[in-house]
Amino acid sequence: MRIVVTGKEGQLARSLAWRGNGEGAQILCVGRPELDLEQPDTVAPALAALRPDIVVNAAAYTAVDQAEQEMERAFAINAKGAGVVAEAAAKLGAPVIQISTDYVFDGRLDRAYVESDATAPLGAYGASKLEGEKLASAANPECVILRTAWVYSPFGKNFVRTMLRLAATREELGVVADQIGSPTSALGLADQVMAVARNVLTQRGDQALFGIFHAVDAGEASWAELASAIFERSRATGGPWARVKPITTSDYPTPAARPANSRMSTEKLARVHGVSPLPWREQLVFCIDQLAMSDFPKETRL
Repeated sequence: MRIVVTGKEGQLARSLAWRGNGEGAQILCVGRPELDLEQPDTVAPALAALRPDIVVNAAAYTAVDQAEQEMERAFAINAKGAGVVAEAAAKLGAPVIQISTDYVFDGRLDRAYVESDATAPLGAYGASKLEGEKLASAANPECVILRTAWVYSPFGKNFVRTMLRLAATREELGVVADQIGSPTSALGLADQVMAVARNVLTQRGDQALFGIFHAVDAGEASWAELASAIFERSRATGGPWARVKPITTSDYPTPAARPANSRMSTEKLARVHGVSPLPWREQLVFCIDQLAMSDFPKETRL
Protein backbone atom coordinates (compact mmCIF):
# COMPACT_ATOMS: atom_id res chain seq x y z
CA MET A 1 0.00 0.00 0.00
CA ARG A 2 1.84 3.07 -1.31
CA ILE A 3 0.39 6.15 0.37
CA VAL A 4 1.58 9.46 -1.01
CA VAL A 5 1.07 12.36 1.40
CA THR A 6 1.31 16.00 0.36
CA GLY A 7 2.59 18.66 2.74
CA LYS A 8 5.72 16.81 3.84
CA GLU A 9 6.60 19.24 6.65
CA GLY A 10 3.11 19.30 8.16
CA GLN A 11 1.96 17.63 11.37
CA LEU A 12 -0.13 14.95 9.68
CA ALA A 13 2.47 14.04 7.07
CA ARG A 14 5.16 13.69 9.70
CA SER A 15 2.83 11.72 11.96
CA LEU A 16 1.91 9.38 9.10
CA ALA A 17 5.58 8.87 8.28
CA TRP A 18 6.30 8.05 11.94
CA ARG A 19 3.28 5.84 12.63
CA GLY A 20 2.29 4.49 9.23
CA ASN A 21 5.35 2.87 7.68
CA GLY A 22 5.47 -0.90 7.96
CA GLU A 23 2.61 -3.35 8.35
CA GLY A 24 2.22 -3.53 4.61
CA ALA A 25 2.26 0.24 4.08
CA GLN A 26 4.80 2.62 2.60
CA ILE A 27 4.38 6.32 3.35
CA LEU A 28 5.87 8.67 0.77
CA CYS A 29 5.74 12.34 1.75
CA VAL A 30 6.14 15.03 -0.87
CA GLY A 31 6.08 18.81 -0.79
CA ARG A 32 7.73 21.95 -2.05
CA PRO A 33 9.52 22.43 -4.34
CA GLU A 34 8.74 19.07 -6.02
CA LEU A 35 5.00 19.48 -5.39
CA ASP A 36 3.81 23.01 -4.80
CA LEU A 37 0.07 23.69 -4.73
CA GLU A 38 0.75 27.29 -5.75
CA GLN A 39 2.40 25.88 -8.88
CA PRO A 40 -0.32 23.52 -10.22
CA ASP A 41 1.90 22.23 -13.02
CA THR A 42 4.14 20.53 -10.43
CA VAL A 43 1.39 18.34 -8.99
CA ALA A 44 0.72 15.70 -11.63
CA PRO A 45 4.40 14.94 -12.42
CA ALA A 46 5.30 14.71 -8.72
CA LEU A 47 2.46 12.29 -7.97
CA ALA A 48 3.06 10.21 -11.09
CA ALA A 49 6.71 9.74 -10.16
CA LEU A 50 5.70 8.24 -6.81
CA ARG A 51 3.12 5.79 -8.24
CA PRO A 52 0.57 6.10 -5.41
CA ASP A 53 -2.09 3.56 -4.56
CA ILE A 54 -3.84 6.36 -2.69
CA VAL A 55 -3.12 10.06 -2.12
CA VAL A 56 -3.61 11.96 1.14
CA ASN A 57 -3.77 15.70 0.55
CA ALA A 58 -2.58 17.12 3.85
CA ALA A 59 -0.93 20.21 2.33
CA ALA A 60 -2.75 23.38 3.30
CA TYR A 61 -2.56 27.08 4.00
CA THR A 62 -3.30 27.09 7.74
CA ALA A 63 -2.57 30.67 8.84
CA VAL A 64 -6.16 31.39 9.89
CA ASP A 65 -5.72 35.08 10.72
CA GLN A 66 -3.32 35.84 7.87
CA ALA A 67 -5.78 34.31 5.42
CA GLU A 68 -8.00 37.35 5.91
CA GLN A 69 -5.30 39.43 4.18
CA GLU A 70 -4.09 36.65 1.85
CA MET A 71 -7.41 35.29 0.67
CA GLU A 72 -6.21 34.72 -2.89
CA ARG A 73 -3.28 32.63 -1.70
CA ALA A 74 -5.43 30.66 0.75
CA PHE A 75 -7.86 29.76 -2.04
CA ALA A 76 -5.04 28.91 -4.45
CA ILE A 77 -3.65 26.34 -2.00
CA ASN A 78 -6.69 25.09 -0.11
CA ALA A 79 -9.28 25.18 -2.87
CA LYS A 80 -7.71 25.06 -6.32
CA GLY A 81 -4.78 23.02 -5.01
CA ALA A 82 -7.09 20.41 -3.52
CA GLY A 83 -8.88 20.05 -6.84
CA VAL A 84 -5.63 19.70 -8.75
CA VAL A 85 -4.35 16.97 -6.39
CA ALA A 86 -7.63 15.05 -6.61
CA GLU A 87 -7.68 15.30 -10.40
CA ALA A 88 -4.08 14.12 -10.72
CA ALA A 89 -4.81 11.18 -8.42
CA ALA A 90 -7.87 10.25 -10.47
CA LYS A 91 -5.83 10.16 -13.67
CA LEU A 92 -3.47 7.71 -11.93
CA GLY A 93 -6.41 5.56 -10.83
CA ALA A 94 -5.82 6.46 -7.19
CA PRO A 95 -8.41 7.48 -4.58
CA VAL A 96 -7.78 10.65 -2.62
CA ILE A 97 -8.25 11.53 1.05
CA GLN A 98 -8.70 15.28 1.39
CA ILE A 99 -8.06 16.70 4.86
CA SER A 100 -10.51 19.44 5.85
CA THR A 101 -11.49 21.35 8.96
CA ASP A 102 -14.10 22.26 11.56
CA TYR A 103 -13.82 25.84 10.29
CA VAL A 104 -16.31 25.03 7.53
CA PHE A 105 -18.95 25.52 10.27
CA ASP A 106 -19.98 28.73 12.03
CA GLY A 107 -20.06 27.10 15.47
CA ARG A 108 -23.58 28.23 16.36
CA LEU A 109 -25.08 24.79 17.01
CA ASP A 110 -25.43 23.60 20.61
CA ARG A 111 -24.38 20.02 19.82
CA ALA A 112 -21.64 18.16 18.00
CA TYR A 113 -21.72 18.74 14.25
CA VAL A 114 -22.58 15.87 11.91
CA GLU A 115 -21.54 15.64 8.28
CA SER A 116 -24.94 16.69 6.92
CA ASP A 117 -25.11 19.94 8.91
CA ALA A 118 -25.12 23.16 6.92
CA THR A 119 -21.73 24.74 6.37
CA ALA A 120 -21.18 28.45 6.97
CA PRO A 121 -17.51 29.45 7.30
CA LEU A 122 -16.78 32.54 9.37
CA GLY A 123 -13.58 33.48 7.53
CA ALA A 124 -11.37 33.05 4.50
CA TYR A 125 -9.57 29.98 5.81
CA GLY A 126 -12.77 28.02 6.38
CA ALA A 127 -14.23 29.20 3.09
CA SER A 128 -11.13 28.10 1.19
CA LYS A 129 -11.18 24.66 2.81
CA LEU A 130 -14.88 24.22 2.06
CA GLU A 131 -14.27 25.08 -1.59
CA GLY A 132 -11.43 22.55 -1.56
CA GLU A 133 -13.86 19.88 -0.38
CA LYS A 134 -16.14 20.63 -3.31
CA LEU A 135 -13.40 20.75 -5.94
CA ALA A 136 -11.72 17.56 -4.71
CA SER A 137 -15.01 15.67 -4.69
CA ALA A 138 -15.86 16.89 -8.19
CA ALA A 139 -12.43 15.96 -9.56
CA ASN A 140 -12.19 12.42 -8.21
CA PRO A 141 -15.13 10.02 -7.81
CA GLU A 142 -13.11 8.11 -5.19
CA CYS A 143 -12.74 10.97 -2.73
CA VAL A 144 -12.88 10.85 1.07
CA ILE A 145 -13.17 14.15 2.91
CA LEU A 146 -11.90 13.94 6.50
CA ARG A 147 -12.78 16.99 8.57
CA THR A 148 -10.65 17.32 11.68
CA ALA A 149 -10.10 19.95 14.38
CA TRP A 150 -7.70 21.41 16.93
CA VAL A 151 -4.79 19.31 15.67
CA TYR A 152 -1.58 19.08 17.69
CA SER A 153 1.43 16.77 17.74
CA PRO A 154 5.06 16.56 18.89
CA PHE A 155 5.91 18.11 15.51
CA GLY A 156 5.85 21.67 14.23
CA LYS A 157 3.79 24.62 15.43
CA ASN A 158 0.62 23.87 17.38
CA PHE A 159 -1.29 24.74 20.55
CA VAL A 160 0.37 22.14 22.78
CA ARG A 161 3.90 23.16 21.89
CA THR A 162 3.00 26.86 22.13
CA MET A 163 1.56 26.43 25.63
CA LEU A 164 4.64 24.54 26.82
CA ARG A 165 6.98 27.13 25.31
CA LEU A 166 5.11 30.02 26.97
CA ALA A 167 4.97 28.19 30.29
CA ALA A 168 8.74 27.99 30.33
CA THR A 169 8.89 31.75 31.04
CA ARG A 170 5.46 32.66 32.49
CA GLU A 171 3.67 31.60 35.66
CA GLU A 172 0.13 32.32 34.40
CA LEU A 173 -1.46 32.24 30.95
CA GLY A 174 -4.83 33.61 29.87
CA VAL A 175 -6.58 31.02 27.66
CA VAL A 176 -9.96 31.25 25.94
CA ALA A 177 -12.64 29.28 27.78
CA ASP A 178 -15.77 29.98 25.70
CA GLN A 179 -14.71 28.08 22.57
CA ILE A 180 -15.35 24.32 22.77
CA GLY A 181 -14.00 21.71 20.40
CA SER A 182 -12.50 18.30 19.82
CA PRO A 183 -8.75 18.31 20.56
CA THR A 184 -7.11 15.91 18.11
CA SER A 185 -3.67 14.36 18.08
CA ALA A 186 -2.11 14.23 14.62
CA LEU A 187 -0.69 10.85 15.64
CA GLY A 188 -4.18 9.54 16.32
CA LEU A 189 -5.47 11.19 13.17
CA ALA A 190 -2.72 9.39 11.25
CA ASP A 191 -4.04 6.08 12.58
CA GLN A 192 -7.54 7.00 11.42
CA VAL A 193 -6.27 7.99 7.97
CA MET A 194 -4.43 4.68 7.67
CA ALA A 195 -7.56 2.73 8.56
CA VAL A 196 -9.63 4.63 5.99
CA ALA A 197 -6.95 4.14 3.33
CA ARG A 198 -6.89 0.39 3.93
CA ASN A 199 -10.68 0.18 3.71
CA VAL A 200 -10.77 2.14 0.47
CA LEU A 201 -8.05 0.05 -1.16
CA THR A 202 -9.29 -3.36 -0.01
CA GLN A 203 -12.95 -2.67 -0.76
CA ARG A 204 -12.69 -0.89 -4.10
CA GLY A 205 -16.10 -0.24 -5.53
CA ASP A 206 -17.89 0.32 -2.21
CA GLN A 207 -19.18 3.84 -2.73
CA ALA A 208 -20.31 4.11 0.91
CA LEU A 209 -16.65 4.46 1.88
CA PHE A 210 -16.39 7.80 0.08
CA GLY A 211 -17.86 11.18 0.96
CA ILE A 212 -17.52 13.38 4.04
CA PHE A 213 -16.51 12.10 7.47
CA HIS A 214 -15.50 13.72 10.74
CA ALA A 215 -12.21 12.50 12.20
CA VAL A 216 -11.36 13.83 15.66
CA ASP A 217 -10.42 12.38 19.03
CA ALA A 218 -13.22 11.42 21.42
CA GLY A 219 -14.48 13.94 23.94
CA GLU A 220 -14.56 17.72 24.12
CA ALA A 221 -12.82 20.60 25.86
CA SER A 222 -12.40 24.34 25.83
CA TRP A 223 -9.01 25.79 24.99
CA ALA A 224 -8.58 26.60 28.70
CA GLU A 225 -9.41 23.01 29.69
CA LEU A 226 -6.98 21.71 27.11
CA ALA A 227 -4.25 24.02 28.41
CA SER A 228 -4.87 22.84 31.98
CA ALA A 229 -4.58 19.20 30.87
CA ILE A 230 -1.35 20.00 29.02
CA PHE A 231 0.23 21.56 32.10
CA GLU A 232 -1.00 18.82 34.41
CA ARG A 233 0.77 16.17 32.36
CA SER A 234 3.84 18.27 31.63
CA ARG A 235 4.28 19.01 35.34
CA ALA A 236 4.03 15.30 36.09
CA THR A 237 6.89 14.62 33.66
CA GLY A 238 9.06 17.41 35.07
CA GLY A 239 8.29 19.75 32.18
CA PRO A 240 7.12 23.39 32.07
CA TRP A 241 3.72 24.32 33.42
CA ALA A 242 1.71 27.40 34.32
CA ARG A 243 -1.55 28.42 35.93
CA VAL A 244 -4.42 28.87 33.49
CA LYS A 245 -6.60 31.98 33.70
CA PRO A 246 -9.84 31.42 31.76
CA ILE A 247 -10.71 34.35 29.50
CA THR A 248 -13.39 35.06 26.89
CA THR A 249 -13.06 35.32 23.14
CA SER A 250 -13.66 39.06 23.43
CA ASP A 251 -10.65 39.29 25.76
CA TYR A 252 -8.43 37.91 23.00
CA PRO A 253 -9.58 39.45 19.68
CA THR A 254 -8.17 38.01 16.46
CA PRO A 255 -8.47 39.12 12.80
CA ALA A 256 -10.45 35.96 11.94
CA ALA A 257 -13.51 34.83 13.88
CA ARG A 258 -13.38 31.34 15.38
CA PRO A 259 -16.34 28.96 15.80
CA ALA A 260 -17.55 28.91 19.41
CA ASN A 261 -18.49 25.26 18.96
CA SER A 262 -16.10 22.98 17.05
CA ARG A 263 -17.36 19.68 18.44
CA MET A 264 -17.78 17.04 15.73
CA SER A 265 -19.48 13.66 15.85
CA THR A 266 -17.47 10.68 14.59
CA GLU A 267 -20.44 8.28 14.56
CA LYS A 268 -20.44 8.05 10.75
CA LEU A 269 -16.72 7.25 10.61
CA ALA A 270 -17.22 4.49 13.17
CA ARG A 271 -20.29 3.09 11.41
CA VAL A 272 -18.91 3.12 7.86
CA HIS A 273 -15.16 2.64 8.35
CA GLY A 274 -15.10 0.92 11.74
CA VAL A 275 -12.84 3.63 13.15
CA SER A 276 -13.38 4.58 16.79
CA PRO A 277 -11.11 7.37 18.05
CA LEU A 278 -9.37 7.28 21.40
CA PRO A 279 -10.18 9.85 24.14
CA TRP A 280 -8.35 13.13 23.62
CA ARG A 281 -6.89 13.09 27.13
CA GLU A 282 -5.25 9.73 26.45
CA GLN A 283 -3.82 10.98 23.17
CA LEU A 284 -2.57 14.17 24.82
CA VAL A 285 -0.68 12.22 27.50
CA PHE A 286 1.07 10.20 24.80
CA CYS A 287 2.07 13.35 22.89
CA ILE A 288 3.50 15.12 25.93
CA ASP A 289 5.31 11.99 27.04
CA GLN A 290 6.93 11.78 23.60
CA LEU A 291 8.09 15.39 23.90
CA ALA A 292 9.55 14.63 27.32
CA MET A 293 11.53 11.61 26.13
CA SER A 294 15.24 12.25 25.76
CA ASP A 295 15.48 9.84 22.80
CA PHE A 296 12.62 11.38 20.82
CA PRO A 297 13.86 13.03 17.58
CA LYS A 298 15.72 16.15 18.62
CA GLU A 299 14.14 18.51 16.10
CA THR A 300 10.67 17.83 17.54
CA ARG A 301 11.57 18.70 21.13
CA LEU A 302 10.78 22.09 22.63
